[in-house]
Amino acid sequence: MARHRHRYRHRLAAEALALAALLPLPPAAAEEGAPRRVVSLNVCTDQLAMLIAGEGQLHSVSYMAQLPEASMLHEEAARYPVNHGLAEEVFLMQPDLVLTGTFTTRATTALLRRLGFRIEEFPPETSFDDVRENMLRLGRLLGRDARAAELVAALDRGLAGGAAGATGKLVATYSANSYTSGGGSLAGAVIEAAGLKNLGARLGIAGAGYLSLESLVLANPDLVAVDGREYDAPALAVENFVHPAFRRVAGDTKLVNVPARSWLCGGPFNLEAVRILRAAAEGTGR
Repeated sequence: MARHRHRYRHRLAAEALALAALLPLPPAAAEEGAPRRVVSLNVCTDQLAMLIAGEGQLHSVSYMAQLPEASMLHEEAARYPVNHGLAEEVFLMQPDLVLTGTFTTRATTALLRRLGFRIEEFPPETSFDDVRENMLRLGRLLGRDARAAELVAALDRGLAGGAAGATGKLVATYSANSYTSGGGSLAGAVIEAAGLKNLGARLGIAGAGYLSLESLVLANPDLVAVDGREYDAPALAVENFVHPAFRRVAGDTKLVNVPARSWLCGGPFNLEAVRILRAAAEGTGR
């Protein structure tokens, strides 16, 4: 299987290089001017670009931008042609700027660089400082500094009100395969912004990590945040949600549905996750 994937990547590279021989090099953006044809390959840069780019500046977003489970702006994304992170399709679009994530489509990114395209990578956000930095940086790249600053200011206003009257209640995020969000994660930053305490961080989990059902039961958090998506068929990955012990510790009063798309990527839309958690905390008692 690995050999087949290796051959497939080499075939993609050969096809893209063949195209390079037939078509002109990507146009270079004027030093004084902003890029006029931008392609995004990552669902997080997709959403920031949709919020910040000027009219007609953003040409294509990744297919994930149109998925309701992954993107807060999935309806807006329907306005744009989608890409699947393939070098051939990006090459044919002839962008003067390609936006991507640090860990996204690495082979495509490397090949596009070889072909002379301008690539700007954005790391995943793990704090609201990261969110601000990425928005302001994208504003600079697109020549849309004022728009980016507006969005940062709106985010800060929302965060200032989000933690007012903090309850300090304990919340555990719980997802498929018993994963949780700990310290140094965007979900953890959202929990803190809502004036709550993160069980994952309290247990010493950094980023994302495994939270056993036994640990969840013993901690007995005030809230259990889940994605709430329904799956078409039974799966071992979500067995934890039907276990009697989980049903007992979560119950109807503790379970809160925070759509994964509201804190999967960083942006002003994280305020929706803050709002949901605050409302749930204010409606529960211990």
